[in-house]
Amino acid sequence: MIAPNAAGTSSTGTTAPRLLPWSTPDGNPCYLIGDGTGHVSRIADNIESIQLGMADELPGYVGDLVDDPKATAPQLRYLAARMAESLRDVTRIARSRGARLPAPACDDDPEEEVDEEEEEEEEKRETDRGLAI
Repeated sequence: MIAPNAAGTSSTGTTAPRLLPWSTPDGNPCYLIGDGTGHVSRIADNIESIQLGMADELPGYVGDLVDDPKATAPQLRYLAARMAESLRDVTRIARSRGARLPAPACDDDPEEEVDEEEEEEEEKRETDRGLAI
C-alpha cells in the first residue's frame, strides 16, 4: 500500500484506499479507491451515519436493561452482542477516517509535547497539594 501524503493522495497521485464499513462474506476488509465523491462513497457515508447513530442510542438501552431486575440472561447476552457489534463498527469507522486524515507535520516532536503535558500535570498536582495543606 502506498502511504498518503498531506493531501490524502499517494505519491503516484491516486487517492488513499478507504476502509469501507462492511466486510466480505469471509470477514475480510473491503476498500475503495476513489476521490470520495462516487456512489459507493455515498453509500459508505450513509452506512457509517446509521452505525454511529445506533451506537449513540445504545447506551440508553444498556442503562434501562441493566437497571431492570426482571432482565433475563438471553436479553443481557443480546445486549452484549449488540454492544460488541457497535464497538466494532465505531472502531472501523475511526480507523477508516483516521487513515484519510492528512499526515501530521514532521516539525513537532511528539515526545516533547508529552513531556510538556507531564510537566504541566505535575505542576498542577503540586499546586493542588499546596492548597490541600
